[in-house]
Amino acid sequence: MKYLFLLLFVVAGCSKVPTGQLNPKAPKESYTRTEMEVRNEKYLSTVNVPVSIALRDVERQINTQVNGLIFETNTFETPSPDGSDPIHLKVWKQGTISVSAAGGADSLFRFVVPLKIWAKAGKRILGFLQTADTEFEITIRFATRFSIDPDWSVNTQTTAEGYDWGSKPTIRLGGFSIPITGLVGRMIDRNLGTITQSLDREVRKQIDLRTPVLQAWNTVRQPYPLSAQYRTWLQVVPRRVLITPLRFEQNTICTQIGIEGYTLTSVGAKPDVKAAVSLPDLTVVPSIKDDFQVSILSEATYEEAAKLAGETFVGKKYDFQEGRYSITIRDIDLYGQDENLIIKAALDGSVSGNIYLKGRPHYDPDTKTIVLQNLQYDLETSSWLQRTASWLLKGTLARMLEKQFTIPVGDQLTEIQRSVQAQLTRNQLAKGVVLNGKLDELRPDGVYLTPTAILAVVFAKGKVDVKVEGLQ
Repeated sequence: MKYLFLLLFVVAGCSKVPTGQLNPKAPKESYTRTEMEVRNEKYLSTVNVPVSIALRDVERQINTQVNGLIFETNTFETPSPDGSDPIHLKVWKQGTISVSAAGGADSLFRFVVPLKIWAKAGKRILGFLQTADTEFEITIRFATRFSIDPDWSVNTQTTAEGYDWGSKPTIRLGGFSIPITGLVGRMIDRNLGTITQSLDREVRKQIDLRTPVLQAWNTVRQPYPLSAQYRTWLQVVPRRVLITPLRFEQNTICTQIGIEGYTLTSVGAKPDVKAAVSLPDLTVVPSIKDDFQVSILSEATYEEAAKLAGETFVGKKYDFQEGRYSITIRDIDLYGQDENLIIKAALDGSVSGNIYLKGRPHYDPDTKTIVLQNLQYDLETSSWLQRTASWLLKGTLARMLEKQFTIPVGDQLTEIQRSVQAQLTRNQLAKGVVLNGKLDELRPDGVYLTPTAILAVVFAKGKVDVKVEGLQ
């Protein structure tokens, strides 16, 4: 009998190690962000709108609008309480109003306004009021200081700098030629304030910054297609408008308007953005940043990522302790648990069943792939391996999986980056409005796990300008 037991012991020692069964509890699936929350992550940027308005355009607009009778007063109908002689005055624009400007940062315009004036004057001779009329020409010089209020109103402060007679006014009364230069001059001096106020009203009407900036504002807000294949759209959500003080360069009014806002990406149908009808208040700043950044997203569904991982691992045999033990990975499944990616691996061989590993996904900018960091067995799996297959727990499987696990996302990122750059290269958004820029830096942001996909986010940074020229 003792020989029978000895024989069974020897046979058992020479046979293969018995197969163990693994059945650890699966880690709970959970996510801290949805896909849309990641896609709508906001990144503050500034889009520059350099505005250059030629003085000839200002001059043309003013001369187009300021025509005909521009001023009239009549003291015949409302006699002066001080008993001064009555006068009826009508003032027309005689020729082209010329506009010039001081150089540099002094926002001072100078206007030379040629006028034709008709005057009907009254003179009391021997107690009787005698009247006569005359026409003459005069050129008045004005200086206007220009600024923009927070509500986008153009604010001008005009003062008169004197005038020159083209022909001096006289009237004939009782057969005599009577000069009325002094009378007309006093009347003009008395009414120059009214004339300058009239000019301020016309300038405020014609120098319109609201229209080109609102056009640029709405253009920037429109979604831009980044990838037809991945149905990705870029949007800018403006927050406020900045402006630098006006300056004059080579007969041009120059300023920089900055549209500060957030960039975001979305997937699916083109977002519906209604045109704005008003602008936020304007903020005057000494200078405006020209930085711009947008998040470029690449996504891989868990099914796609598991399929890629399966091509690397499924069906491969792994040996341990010099071949004494071996396993083959039969299937791979992936899902998320907060910030960790869970790998569910189905095994056959010296042990069979499922094991669970978890690691932090990370974007590798050198290979443009999603890789795993600190991959290790889940606590429940570790407990089972400790009791059933400690050789697997102490082996190199987790390190091999970490080293070889990659999800390539470079093609998506490259295509979207190329699309963004194409949108930024001399893109004529409207007449006189050109979008131009360059992305010169890619900086990884992170990898995010959502209920539907693994998202890799990369910042594309650069400079973007929207140039507006002229008064249309």
